[in-house]
Amino acid sequence: MKIITRSAIVLAAATSLSACAVYMGTDEIGAELDEGNFGNPTMNNILVQTGQRSAEASLARRFQQEVPSTINFAFDSAALTPEAQAALDEQARFIRQFPEIKFSVFGHTDLVGSPSYNRGLGQRRATAAVNYMISRGVAREQLQALVTLGETQPLVVTQDREVRNRRTVTEVSGFLPRALTELDGKYAAVIYREFVEAATFEQQIEFEDGGGAGGGEGGGEE
Repeated sequence: MKIITRSAIVLAAATSLSACAVYMGTDEIGAELDEGNFGNPTMNNILVQTGQRSAEASLARRFQQEVPSTINFAFDSAALTPEAQAALDEQARFIRQFPEIKFSVFGHTDLVGSPSYNRGLGQRRATAAVNYMISRGVAREQLQALVTLGETQPLVVTQDREVRNRRTVTEVSGFLPRALTELDGKYAAVIYREFVEAATFEQQIEFEDGGGAGGGEGGGEE
């Protein structure tokens, strides 16, 4: 009778495991081949779903980089200047691309005047900016937060009139409740929506003999 020792069993088990264990790393298979940007959408989606990266923070960075988020006002005024309207047009264009996202508009003043008066003035400036963007097609639900900070956060600390302090600042503030499920598994499709849409086009088929398409229009857009 053949006797099998414990050491032989251990050796056989180790040999079997080594033959079956093809990949035991923590990275996704093929990650070592990703030397450029090919895998970034997958990487970002994994980071968002595991809580390692905030989609809100990513979109906030894009907004800051691509859009003038601050507009300025004349002294003791909430009227929008032509320059302010142009900046708000760009903000509205960006916001319309992302109907899942909420934005806050923070109203500020300079340090001239009483704190209570300046709180009200900051509110009127924020309201003016919000109403203008709504008139440009932004959904009202995306601009619910109207926050006045009055004179409490000056960019330039001075008791004199200072145009840089008379401003509103628009920031990403979160996702609408209905968007929480829409974002699941769709980081690239949502956060980079316009890039995806820009890459989509209709394929047109041309018939060399002119007879294969039937009696349709003679030409088309190129």
